[in-house]
Amino acid sequence: MCGLTAFLSIKGGTNIPQWDDSTDPQLLHSQMNASLELVKHRGPDTRGQWFDPDHYVGLGHARFSIIDLSPAGDQPFHDDEGTVHAVVNGELYDHEKYRAELCHEHNFKGNSDCEIVIALYRHYGISFLSKLRGEFALVLWDAKRKLLFAARDRYGIKPLYYTVVNNNLLVATEMKSFLSFSWEPEWSVENLLAKGWLWDDHMYFKGVYRLEPGQYLISQNFNLPEVNTYWNLDYPDKRVHFPQTEEEIVLKLRELLLESVKLRLRADVEVGIYLSGGLDSSAIAGMAAHLLKQGESLGNDPSGDISKMSCYTIRFGKDSGVDESDIAQRTADWLGVDLHPVTMDEEEIAMRFEDTVWFTETPIPDVNGMGRVAVGELVHSHGKKVILTGEDFSWPPPPFEMTDSSELFEVGRETIPPPLNSSASTKRMLNNSSIFARVSSFCNLPFATWTATYAIDDLETAFAEHFGAQTLSNISEKWHPLHSASYQWTKSILANYILRYIGDGADMVHQIETRPPILDHHVTEFANRIPPSLKVRYDPVNKILQEKYILREAMRPFITDEIMNRTKRAYLGPSQFKNDGPLHRTVTRLLTEDNVKKLGFVDWNQMQDHIKKGFRDGDQKCFRSSLFVAAQSVSDVRAFPEYRYRGDGHDAGQKSPVIAYAFSLMLSFPR
Repeated sequence: MCGLTAFLSIKGGTNIPQWDDSTDPQLLHSQMNASLELVKHRGPDTRGQWFDPDHYVGLGHARFSIIDLSPAGDQPFHDDEGTVHAVVNGELYDHEKYRAELCHEHNFKGNSDCEIVIALYRHYGISFLSKLRGEFALVLWDAKRKLLFAARDRYGIKPLYYTVVNNNLLVATEMKSFLSFSWEPEWSVENLLAKGWLWDDHMYFKGVYRLEPGQYLISQNFNLPEVNTYWNLDYPDKRVHFPQTEEEIVLKLRELLLESVKLRLRADVEVGIYLSGGLDSSAIAGMAAHLLKQGESLGNDPSGDISKMSCYTIRFGKDSGVDESDIAQRTADWLGVDLHPVTMDEEEIAMRFEDTVWFTETPIPDVNGMGRVAVGELVHSHGKKVILTGEDFSWPPPPFEMTDSSELFEVGRETIPPPLNSSASTKRMLNNSSIFARVSSFCNLPFATWTATYAIDDLETAFAEHFGAQTLSNISEKWHPLHSASYQWTKSILANYILRYIGDGADMVHQIETRPPILDHHVTEFANRIPPSLKVRYDPVNKILQEKYILREAMRPFITDEIMNRTKRAYLGPSQFKNDGPLHRTVTRLLTEDNVKKLGFVDWNQMQDHIKKGFRDGDQKCFRSSLFVAAQSVSDVRAFPEYRYRGDGHDAGQKSPVIAYAFSLMLSFPR
């Protein structure tokens, strides 16, 4: 929910000119408003701005109202002294507890969950982050201390980016908000070559960074910021016996998940459920139905009537090989709830391609994000604003005959390349649990030959070292390899791709706040301690490894036998599309020789070959690279935001800022 922008004038520092005292208040107000206009889809209800008297600091907020729909919940928030100011994006659970605890020392203006941020900061200082439970990104300014403070939730469910432009530190929910402050985006070929946007804090635009999950940014006295970590995943020593029995673990995990779902059912608006054919979303729906029977409200509906619980799913077509709508329908029938499918044929996918890139700000190598945007549109049309989802930090199951940890991962039916030829020290650091072969195979582009200058020789070592010496020590000496792989996955693909592309970025296109109950730190801090032998269990009868064994047992009362026994599959879209179909026409329209050469770092001849193989021959790697480059070369349109073109050759009939500016300015990379 919501969009936020903040700026701070920087006095000086490395590569930063001396502070320019001449500020134009009118220009800053205009820039702030324009930055919020770019993310108005995130906050259509109200818009607020605050500037310090000297206009050295500014906070902006576009609100999507979920808790306390009154003007008392509008942002920015301020304390009574007028010295602490904050903007917050997301949902903070347990806020009632902190209101009761701090009401004697803080004058709460309304009942918004996000308002507790200022009260907690004043009481606990920056350690207040440990009190927050939920999905959030926030920026706070303490005028007395001249301190700017920004933070992001533990799993990266909500985004937060920063950069420095013209002596201003800019912080925003989406990178496109920087455009109004004269940011001129430029591709980082080094990052694209390394696929660093999937695993480190650098983005594929030069000089743009993201706060990583569980991190905070702090700047004092108008100096350049520092970034630190306030929370990290941890796992037990693999040599220490876990004291609880399997039955005790099942009951505790069930209790924690029910509590997490219960918290996320609370809202002052209508709430629904995303339901696929998988274990996670089925379990969320089952637990929600159970809680309604126990008297819990479904958002603003206190009736407890299960038949009013609406579930939504994506139907890709029976011939796609990835459609799960029939399974979802059987689960919905078993629960006694309505299931509303959205059908995604190729024309629907192609029509949403460009908008999906623009809103998610993600170079996309597959089409599942378009399905997520479409189902959000359906939910919005039904008047829902909050949806519970089944995202978690696991991955598709391995084949039983695996011989190397790199074989743990798959993308659809793609073959994962063999382990990389990395240094012996890196293999020891990662204790043969590296997932980098999977990350490296994510999407391989036909780079121009000159880009080899920017290539890093040993990418796996860079990937490993990004996690830091303490984590690497835990991986090599303390953690079980399954936990080590889980850590790497959570900090890379989950946070930087799944939660961005088929999470918040796609969901907020149509103002849908998605809440993933499994990504609750009370749940995962317990789940991380569970022995690996209970997470993946060998079935001697069928000679397979059954993933999520303990979760299945914990969720047994809430799911069907079909779901209980079904092998996990990731949420995937189709990957086979014919020549001259709607998607092929969209890709070829975007990947003209002129557009590709303007990108500068992609080889045109190789790109043509990738398009042919991807569509004509069904080569999945070439298909993915074709989509990826199409997302980067989507247009050379300058009339932002008047660009009206949308989809496969038709006029959307409305202003649609489709890719037009943020990605078209990068016409070429300097050689």
